[in-house]
Amino acid sequence: MEKITHLKGLAIPLDMDDIDTDLIVPAQYLTSVTKSGYGKHLFQRLRDSDPDFFLNQEKYNNANVLIARENFGCGSSREHAVWALQQAGIQVIVAISFADIFTDNCTNNGLVLIQLIKEVVEDMLMHASKEEYIISVDIQQQLLSTSHDETFNFEMDEFYKHRLLNGLDRLGYLLANKHDIEQYRKQHADKHFVATED
Repeated sequence: MEKITHLKGLAIPLDMDDIDTDLIVPAQYLTSVTKSGYGKHLFQRLRDSDPDFFLNQEKYNNANVLIARENFGCGSSREHAVWALQQAGIQVIVAISFADIFTDNCTNNGLVLIQLIKEVVEDMLMHASKEEYIISVDIQQQLLSTSHDETFNFEMDEFYKHRLLNGLDRLGYLLANKHDIEQYRKQHADKHFVATED
């Protein structure tokens, strides 16, 4: 994972609740034996059924912020949904709420999730659907700002924040603390060692 401290980009309005992982990337495209190749199938069913869907619009070609409603990422636990979003250029998702397993997959892949209250998200969806709406995110300060000079604080798990700022997935975090872990194990073993007589 790369370190993430600040992100900025054009916002995409996806005015929908309960976007499940099968809608994000349909099951028939989960055939790759690697993590690559999923971005081109992001929201494939929506792209095929709606000519005006954002991925069919040239103005959103370089957008990297997605705004949605409630329960984003529900459904199956497939990590491919996160990979598809990232490979399509999405770096931040702003929503009212996220599914738990999807959130866990995002935290391990460096996809930034920001949860804001319903009224704020609805206002952001409205602006993003009408104009070029730019969102900036400061991970350290846990601050989101917009091209309308709005600023919003957001909550973020401290462990997740630490890993984003330092570019660490779970394995990377363990490896970065390998020395401390080994020292703890040694001290723990010494403390509980009981000598026996022959």
